[in-house]
Amino acid sequence: MEKRLELLRGVVHPWHHDHFGHMNVRHYAPFFDDSVYHMWTRLGAPYSRMLSEHGVHTVSAEATTGFAKELKAGDLIIVDGVVSRIGTKSTSFHLRMLHADTEELHATYDLVEVFFDPKSRSSVPIPDAIRKRLSEHLIEPQ
Repeated sequence: MEKRLELLRGVVHPWHHDHFGHMNVRHYAPFFDDSVYHMWTRLGAPYSRMLSEHGVHTVSAEATTGFAKELKAGDLIIVDGVVSRIGTKSTSFHLRMLHADTEELHATYDLVEVFFDPKSRSSVPIPDAIRKRLSEHLIEPQ
């Protein structure tokens, strides 16, 4: 089974440019953040049901973006991702932003998501059903 999940496709627009003529760092975040919402759905544990079915949701605890190659207006991108770590109360995702035409790597995004009980306002262990879904997509980042 291909474990990398395609999460998002997008277009770089001129308004994403900064004064250097390429996509500014601030615009990578929305592409990656939207991708994480899709990640949970692709894993079979969508945000729309996580709280009602498991009594928890996740909160982002740490995010690191790595920039590999600039993007310009008109570039088409694909964001894919995998589960890179499963802990007791948290999981990590590794996402890549690739050029849709050339498959060149443009950026990476490493995210730690903590499982959170909104009633107790504290972190909680990953529910077993979600842990199972996560484990099906666990691979080490390349």
